[in-house]
Amino acid sequence: VQLQASGGGLVQAGGSLVLSCRASGRTFSRHGLAWFRQAPGKEREFVGGINWSGSSIYYADSVKGRFTISRDNAENMVYLQMNSLRPDDTAVYYCAAGSLSQNKASYDYWGQGTQVTVSS
Repeated sequence: VQLQASGGGLVQAGGSLVLSCRASGRTFSRHGLAWFRQAPGKEREFVGGINWSGSSIYYADSVKGRFTISRDNAENMVYLQMNSLRPDDTAVYYCAAGSLSQNKASYDYWGQGTQVTVSS
């Protein structure tokens, strides 16, 4: 599976962005998918994840109620709708495929990352 993330950019606090991640590979629909983020000088952290069917979804406490993860297996896409963005959401965002978990070690495949910058 190869992953390519897009949709990042510069937005003012309170604004919204949608990140997209396109996957290639016939086994895409079998994998759990997740978004992680990494701010400068910090560890890569879990943002949200969704299982193969979309029946199980998890979020980090810091983004609950603001971010929504979804997937379209027919189009090999996973999305992250981000609302009410805050300056502390600024980071490089990565999509990942593997076993659904908040642990980054559970993911075998990673996208290249897309920068999200939220100005105050």
